[in-house]
Amino acid sequence: MSDSVVVTRRRISAAAAILALLAVPLACGPARAADNASSQEATEGAIVVTSTVPGTPRATHSGNIAKLLPYQYDFIAPDQPAEALNRLPGVDIEQGSGVEHLTAIRSPVLTGGAGAGSFLYLEDSVPLRAAGFGNVNALMESMPEINGGIEIVRGPASARYGSNAVHGLINVLSRPPAEEPGGEVTAWAGPHDVLHLQGTASTTVAGDNGTSHGMRASFVLGHDGGFRDASGYDQQKARLRYDYDSADTNVMATLTYVNVNQETAAYASSYKDPGIYKANPNPEAYRDAFSGRAMVRIERRISDDQMLVITPYARRTYMNFLMHFLPGSPVEENQQTGGGMQSSYVFNLDGGHRVIAGFDVDYTRGTLTEIQDNPTVFAYAQGTHYDYAVNALVLAPYLQTEWKLDEATTLDAGARFEFTRYDYENRTANGALGKALRIPSEISTFADVSPKLGLVHEFNEDLAGFIRLARGTRAPQTTDLYRLRINETPGAAHSEILDSVEIGARGSIGALSYSASAYFMKKHNFYFRDANDTNVADGKTQHVGIELEVTTPLAYGFDIAASGTYARHTYEFNRPITSGPLTTESIRSGDDVDTAPRTLANVALGYNFDEDRGRLELEWVHMGSYWMDAANTQKYPGHDIFNLRASYGINENLSVFGKVMNLFDTRYADRADYFRGAARYFPGEDRAIYAGTTVRF
Repeated sequence: MSDSVVVTRRRISAAAAILALLAVPLACGPARAADNASSQEATEGAIVVTSTVPGTPRATHSGNIAKLLPYQYDFIAPDQPAEALNRLPGVDIEQGSGVEHLTAIRSPVLTGGAGAGSFLYLEDSVPLRAAGFGNVNALMESMPEINGGIEIVRGPASARYGSNAVHGLINVLSRPPAEEPGGEVTAWAGPHDVLHLQGTASTTVAGDNGTSHGMRASFVLGHDGGFRDASGYDQQKARLRYDYDSADTNVMATLTYVNVNQETAAYASSYKDPGIYKANPNPEAYRDAFSGRAMVRIERRISDDQMLVITPYARRTYMNFLMHFLPGSPVEENQQTGGGMQSSYVFNLDGGHRVIAGFDVDYTRGTLTEIQDNPTVFAYAQGTHYDYAVNALVLAPYLQTEWKLDEATTLDAGARFEFTRYDYENRTANGALGKALRIPSEISTFADVSPKLGLVHEFNEDLAGFIRLARGTRAPQTTDLYRLRINETPGAAHSEILDSVEIGARGSIGALSYSASAYFMKKHNFYFRDANDTNVADGKTQHVGIELEVTTPLAYGFDIAASGTYARHTYEFNRPITSGPLTTESIRSGDDVDTAPRTLANVALGYNFDEDRGRLELEWVHMGSYWMDAANTQKYPGHDIFNLRASYGINENLSVFGKVMNLFDTRYADRADYFRGAARYFPGEDRAIYAGTTVRF
């Protein structure tokens, strides 16, 4: 794609296409929504790819990996991915307006460069974006609606992954082709003109000499009119996947397209008064985004003990949005074009040992402009605030090893070296314009090493314990380096470092399955913007937590799945603010980081009926209280929300489903903040009822 590609301001409506297809008698619910996990799905749940190599058993992984299976995601039928992912311990994805969100994984909810760079978002183990150009709303560029599973690692990832896999990663796996021809179409609708349509079709054909060719095509269309004034979005997604299998070679290729056109609702000053939280103080706000990517993974078995894996990929992203949260409301436009290749050589040694040597390379050119057409407001001057380009090169060799100490004990050790080079070109005048500081063109380099060490011991077939030491690192985001404000020092941002120790156990007691872990982490060079709107380059934080996940069947067709988290995320440094209107927002060592609830919980009580053709589920979502400001003076009280879901398989080709979100119509905030002496909120939605169908063919 050329740089002339432009996403227009016109919202590309999917409503007409959805309404036309709704004339067909569709059945809405998730495929297999009314079914319990089949033995195949249970096996798939025990296998993870977000580890050393694809196909690693979860039980022998020296660390935590949570996995949502396709039928679980389908039953939840989330409007946004957070609705499903927040069921997992240690995960708190807080929804903003429309597709916008902020992520926390073993962390506070992080914003800006810290929010964009602390989490790694993958599709089939390939990053959605280059490391230095992260998107704080990254899940909007993914396609989880039709997936082959979603895996989440909490805390630093293995040596297989580099920059941004600091606090955690989310890997959305594409759905593989089916062995037999078939497909499904799902449609559902809800309040404020919500219309959602998705479909997939697949087949596998036999080739010569025992080869096979599998193909799957999937699409998603969504329209949401927004429950707040002048809000809502349209989105379109599509993916093609091709699999080739032979005796010694496997190939998987995907092509993915995602487009979003959103009218954005700004923060509200109240989440309790409908006259306020349903209004939109910035009806002119918008966000348009496009993402396209292609990848090919080639696995070649050299011998019974050796395998070469090569994954070339390419991607293109574009985003244009009104920065309504800044005085003067400038418009930002950013885009990135690039690609790279992941490669690894796997050696299986005698005695069950394994060595993986890999080398990753990524080259991306990114551009960013921020232009304020409105008159000067305070220090936000009319004109071009920023106009720059960055050519980013990342080179990363790594080594990952697994050693069987005995039949029940495995030691894994690895390290990744990552060299990052940013070639920055300022395309506007050097110096200050109002509050913006444009620095001269320069080259910045960073070299980071992230070692990993883990031990897992299987005490018996029902209990495994693990301990893991890991370091996560990341080079600064390009915006941290080149999008500076006056009175800030160029080059102050350094590579962020997070050291982690984790201990845990997983297993079963009778029919009850569980996973428990405790962690301690320290982070250095935390780069963020303080209450005085000034960048902090040398912040330090500490993170301590306990996480628990339990599932078990009960009597009379009932079952329960629960997750819980208790964590403290604290500042480990002092930063007094001695001037300006916000002197009360000084940071004190030992205080909680803002937007860091200590408790999170999710409990789903399910009931299967009519020989498992139908399922009811009542979900409790708990968000603990948290401080809204760095000084720990303003607190959001937390909330408890209940959701009800149901599905029923009329026959093998037709199912229906529905859900009631916020069953008791509780007033709550998806996100609460305190800025410049005033509270502000992204209000949660009122009680909402959704219904739909799925047809399979």
